[in-house]
Amino acid sequence: MTTLYTTSATALAGRNGQVTTNDKTLDLGLSYPKEMGGTGEHTNPEQLFAAGYAACFSNAILHVAREMKVAIKSAPTTATVGIGPNDNQGFALTVALAVELDLAQNDAVKLVQTAHQICPYSNAVRGNIDVKLTVNNAAI
Repeated sequence: MTTLYTTSATALAGRNGQVTTNDKTLDLGLSYPKEMGGTGEHTNPEQLFAAGYAACFSNAILHVAREMKVAIKSAPTTATVGIGPNDNQGFALTVALAVELDLAQNDAVKLVQTAHQICPYSNAVRGNIDVKLTVNNAAI
C-alpha cells in the first residue's frame, strides 16, 4: 500500500487526560463518560471514534456516488458507538451507521453497501466489530 497521509496523536493519561495531534490541530481534554463512572466533562475515545467513522463513511458514500454518477450533495451519516465488557474480561465496541439519502431506497442501499466495502474505517473493523447499517431508517 502507498500511504497518502500519516498523522499521530498522543494521549497523556488515558481516559482522564489530554489528547493532542502532532500538528496541534486537535487538543482535547478527555474524561470517562458518566455512564462509566466519570464526570462526562470532556470528550472520550468512543465519541472521537464515532466522529471519525461518521465523517469517513459519509465521504465514502460521496466518493461512490461520484464514481457511479449519482448526483447527491450530502450523505448525512450518524455513527453510534457503544462500549461494554466482552467474554474475555476485556472490552469491545459496537457500531451502528445510520445514513439518510434523498434517493430511491434501492439506489441508496447500493451506494451504502459499496461505501461499506471501500471505507477505511469499515475495512479496519471488518471481522472485529459487527457494524449495523441502516439507510433511510431501514436496516440492510
